[in-house]
Amino acid sequence: MPIREILGITEFDAYTPEETRAALAAGEIVLIDVRTPQEYAVEHIEGALLMPMAFFDPRFLPPQDSRRIVLHCGSGMRSTRMAERCAAAGFDRIAHMAGGMSAWKERGLPYIATDPATGGPVRK
Repeated sequence: MPIREILGITEFDAYTPEETRAALAAGEIVLIDVRTPQEYAVEHIEGALLMPMAFFDPRFLPPQDSRRIVLHCGSGMRSTRMAERCAAAGFDRIAHMAGGMSAWKERGLPYIATDPATGGPVRK
């Protein structure tokens, strides 16, 4: 579904964490994490690519030929702001994951974390 502009407010499609997981597993989306590299290193969704908000530039996103781009962050606020930036750059099929990483974890969905004892990655 395309981006809609209603009374000057840009409205984006929002995927639930469950919808995001299913679409990612099916290869239907590209999931972009806009959090900081430190946040990503501590915990991230397997398969998510990192493009931190501080360096976010829509020109470097993959083309939207076949897969929709879904952005996510910690709570959904930063990903919404980056989706707005994408819309301004001409992207017409951009979405974000509602609730971000917090909602993902609340629902008990799997992710990669850092083991504090070893510093190595661990699946949760």
